[in-house]
Amino acid sequence: MTPAPMLEVRRLRKSYGGVKAVEEVSFDVATGEMVAMIGPNGAGKSTCFNALNGQVRADGGQVLFEGREITNLAPPLVWRQGIGRTFQITMTFASMTVRENVQMVLHSRERRIFSFLRRFNRTYRDEADSVLSLVDMRDQADRSCATLAYGDLKRVELAMALASSPRLLLMDEPTAGMAPSERMDLMKLTKRLVTEKRISVLFTEHDMDVVFGHADRVIVLNRGRLIAQGLPSQVREDPQVREVYLGGGTMFAAGAA
Repeated sequence: MTPAPMLEVRRLRKSYGGVKAVEEVSFDVATGEMVAMIGPNGAGKSTCFNALNGQVRADGGQVLFEGREITNLAPPLVWRQGIGRTFQITMTFASMTVRENVQMVLHSRERRIFSFLRRFNRTYRDEADSVLSLVDMRDQADRSCATLAYGDLKRVELAMALASSPRLLLMDEPTAGMAPSERMDLMKLTKRLVTEKRISVLFTEHDMDVVFGHADRVIVLNRGRLIAQGLPSQVREDPQVREVYLGGGTMFAAGAA
């Protein structure tokens, strides 16, 4: 018997006035799978992505996580189900150290966010360092986030997402603003974590090198509708996808906006 997908999205809908931002979108994400969601500007990626963790309320359809319905749950409740999230713009506390940023998440995970002040620096220190080791940031644990390069901030944000022990990780344009070499390093790291930890990942991305180099499967949206999904090689050769991106040209693994 085939196991149920970790994430199931069924006929998801969201409109803003007369604009159908997401229209009857359905797809799955399996356990241990890394899926890219792509599409041109205005395709509905952000709306669809944000509806999955409750940042926007869907008008209809269902979102199931491990067989349980989570449609329109508030983001903190979605997070506690086991779904982590990173953002296009890094969401770290600049005045805190790298370790303290991760400790903050650990306190929240254990529902101790209002009682941590007296012993904050001593609590969950080893666990925070262990998480930072996963993203190769343990040696920078005592540095202020305000002093970090942008690529390292992205790693800290990934560590913060991992600190909640998610089984599904939503990554919104994880490589935005990074240099090409940094993009590949971050996605190789993410791919390694998917394999080692059996974490499922759904990510939005504009860089086609990142998409075709790391995704197990690709979902393509255009004007609110799902127009293609499948293996990267299948999506690359799909005539409708090529038309949407490059006016019918060959879709090479090069950056398409």
